[in-house]
Amino acid sequence: MIIDIHTHLGDILAPNGGDLIFRKGVRKQRVLDLVTVAEWGLYNTNPVSEWVLTTLFEDLVTKACRARNLTATLENCRLSMDQNGVEKSACMPVAPYVTFDDLKRAADADVSIIPFTTVDFSLNHEVEAVLKNHVAAGAKGLKLHPIIQQERLSSKRTLEVVEAFAPHDLPVLFHGGIQSYYLGKEKEEKQKPEYGDVKEAVKLSTAFPRVRFIVGHAGVLQYRDTIELFSGIKNVSVDVSFQSPKRIKELVKAFGAERVLYASDWPWGDRKTSIASVAKACEGDKSLERRIYYENAASLLKLSK
Repeated sequence: MIIDIHTHLGDILAPNGGDLIFRKGVRKQRVLDLVTVAEWGLYNTNPVSEWVLTTLFEDLVTKACRARNLTATLENCRLSMDQNGVEKSACMPVAPYVTFDDLKRAADADVSIIPFTTVDFSLNHEVEAVLKNHVAAGAKGLKLHPIIQQERLSSKRTLEVVEAFAPHDLPVLFHGGIQSYYLGKEKEEKQKPEYGDVKEAVKLSTAFPRVRFIVGHAGVLQYRDTIELFSGIKNVSVDVSFQSPKRIKELVKAFGAERVLYASDWPWGDRKTSIASVAKACEGDKSLERRIYYENAASLLKLSK
């Protein structure tokens, strides 16, 4: 059994992104997809290739990611899950573009969808009441995306949101890693890539020792910083989307088997590749596979077996 702890439905980069969820027959636009090159090698990269991808070819990578983003329909998600033996997908909202209400409708249509909640930092609303209502309606965690939501993980507002969510005893998954999502003029207007730096989350994770945090993508290229900063903080786990088998081994060694979770970041990432990376990292250890693929997530999300 596999639980994908980090996935998306809808267009998380544009207004009314939830409208995409129930569209039918959506296919990926034909683009030069350099992310596929990394997937062919199970995300095995080196400093040179990483510099090339993030500096020389940044816009090409962004275009490929945006094309993937626009395939995030429930129909495509269901097909991907069936093809790869994934039982449940925890789906992340990024308000104001994709909201908990959008994901709740998807979960009502497909019980394999596990919706997380978030807050719209552009609004002044009663956060405690909103989060309470969402948990009562089925939210199984809180998602924070500092880059797209343009709110630092270290900010007073973010700390207030987590404080309001803490009594629900459910995980908080935050994006980790410096990344660009937009092109042209929107690069400056609609994102704060530097807010994705995992160092921003140290204050947050230590301020709430009873809250279980998940570092999204284990920080992507900042995985070493993630290990250095968070492996000793016992309430912090990592998801291993976009991580190679070698790096997954390092993360397991640093965090312990009980704090590493399978994720693909579908449709931004490929489930088949992510599953293969975990399998190779586990080297036939079925007990470790069960922990990473299913048991750790089931425990955090309080799912009955």
